Amino acid sequence: MTDHTTDLIESSGLGLEAARRITAEALQGADDGELFVEYRQSEGLVFDNGRLKGANYDTAQGFGLRAVAGEAAGYAHSGEISEGALKRAADAVASVKSGHAGSYAAAPSRTNVKLYTDENPLGAPSFEDKVKLLQEIDAYARDLDPRVRQVTASLAGSWQVVEILRADGHLVRDVRPMVRLGISVIAGTDARQESGSFGCGGREGFQRFITPDCWQGGVQEALRQALVNLDAVPAPAGTFDVVMGPGWPGILLHEAVGHGLEGDFNRKKTSAFSGLMGQRVAAPGVTIVDDGTIPDRRGSITVDDEGTPACRTVLIEDGILKGYMQDRQNARLMGMEPTGNGRRQSYAHIPMPRMTNTIMLGGDKEPGEILASVKDGIFAVNFGGGQVDITSGKFVFSCTEAYRIRDGKVGEPVKGAMLIGNGPDALTRVAMIGNDMQLDPGMGTCGKQGQGVPVGVGQPSMRINALTVGGTAV
Repeated sequence: MTDHTTDLIESSGLGLEAARRITAEALQGADDGELFVEYRQSEGLVFDNGRLKGANYDTAQGFGLRAVAGEAAGYAHSGEISEGALKRAADAVASVKSGHAGSYAAAPSRTNVKLYTDENPLGAPSFEDKVKLLQEIDAYARDLDPRVRQVTASLAGSWQVVEILRADGHLVRDVRPMVRLGISVIAGTDARQESGSFGCGGREGFQRFITPDCWQGGVQEALRQALVNLDAVPAPAGTFDVVMGPGWPGILLHEAVGHGLEGDFNRKKTSAFSGLMGQRVAAPGVTIVDDGTIPDRRGSITVDDEGTPACRTVLIEDGILKGYMQDRQNARLMGMEPTGNGRRQSYAHIPMPRMTNTIMLGGDKEPGEILASVKDGIFAVNFGGGQVDITSGKFVFSCTEAYRIRDGKVGEPVKGAMLIGNGPDALTRVAMIGNDMQLDPGMGTCGKQGQGVPVGVGQPSMRINALTVGGTAV
């Protein structure tokens, strides 16, 4: 393949007509399926502790052919895009049959509105300029405060071209750029060291993220977090009212609630939300959407990896369960419509229902009013990792930045706070919702069944009553 600005299937030498013929023959008698063809370029640079620690550049291409019958799916993939390779894949999946003899489910007549540029972000700035920028980030951080002990900065970018050939012969094409800037700072004294971090990015070029206003602000934020944690005291343990900040704290919503609203878990009745459609599952005022149509966002997709245009799907509206995120297979089996959430990591992976940008919409409370309402609680500003059980909804999340609230005022920072609860139960405990909804800066990756895809989150400030906090104070 030499020209990836033209059609992938045509430029591979396979040819569109041959691809249509072989795909149609392979999927004859199946309920659904598609040929997914991908070309990807990716680049990453890591500058650590004053030197360039790693740099990589990679290209990958290949196809995946899937046949779906009922709950079964056959999948074959190859890094070689040729008629011979596609025929071998067709032989491998052809045994997946349902006796389907009618027409396939209607494919979209066109792709969605264009949500991001087609331009390849890897060419600008040059490799030399990227290294120089990472050096400047390192030097700037060290000049800000003598307590800075280590700085790690990274730039990553990719350019993905996909073509999805549906069972009915309809072809969908999408070109997907992605960039990310990451900054981590460790600050300390002789007795103690703490870290802080910042990340940003989206489906666009590097230009917006490498301006001094952006990267210098990112360094300042990472250092601020590290210095806050240097002064933090052990977190208390017990039951507290918790105020969550806007933006990135929506990652808890993503994990503790979002996964439970994906179609496959609900079809298999392994989600805590199974069988609750139309019922109250959250406090009044709680509205959660999954929106893949926000321009330039990390989690946005013009079309999903089955060729369905991205949607804005209302999941919970004013506390009532309204919908699930669906790919084509689970939507068909549940008698619902696909929502443009069929996603895969690459051509070597089968698609499944996945989130895009999962957001709680804003309410009518001022953030200060929410904090002032808490007599004794925790203010959770940033989150790190966590664990969630989809079936029960139970979660455990660590706070990377949190403060004690006393008599409505933000007090000392606390270290080691863990939020422990049950996602559906926590939704019913939402008492106040702020008017300050923010999206995260563009740094999320979601893992599911061994696959990672870029996602976004967002939420306003909100108060959750009587949440269990695990702490380290004695």
